[in-house]
Amino acid sequence: MSRAFYKSVVFSGLGVMVHAAYSAAEWRHYSRNMELQYMMIPIDIIIQTILSLILTMLGVLFIAGDFKEIRATEELEGQSWETLKNRPSFYTFCHRGRSFSPFYTPPGQSSTTTECGNIISDIPARFMS
Repeated sequence: MSRAFYKSVVFSGLGVMVHAAYSAAEWRHYSRNMELQYMMIPIDIIIQTILSLILTMLGVLFIAGDFKEIRATEELEGQSWETLKNRPSFYTFCHRGRSFSPFYTPPGQSSTTTECGNIISDIPARFMS
């Protein structure tokens, strides 16, 4: 079935739950006015609340899609050692090891670089993919 159908199931379940909450509030108001303080909420309101809860939960489960495995080993089994330790966010191109390169020019002598941290186009193209 389509995703739109399950969204309508969720919204109808929430609507029925709001109606059950309103009915329970009306019953409490009625029981306090009639001084029936120890009477339980009618069974039809309880059944309506439980059915709307089940309807909403089923709709949410079908909208959510596939769940991931709790154990991390299930997700990591398909990765190789090369991709497991690869962290592109930790790549550093501005460090003191650059001064050992035969193509290094100090920051004040080139128009393509400025101070360390503001490199304009000095990053090799093979690292930019």
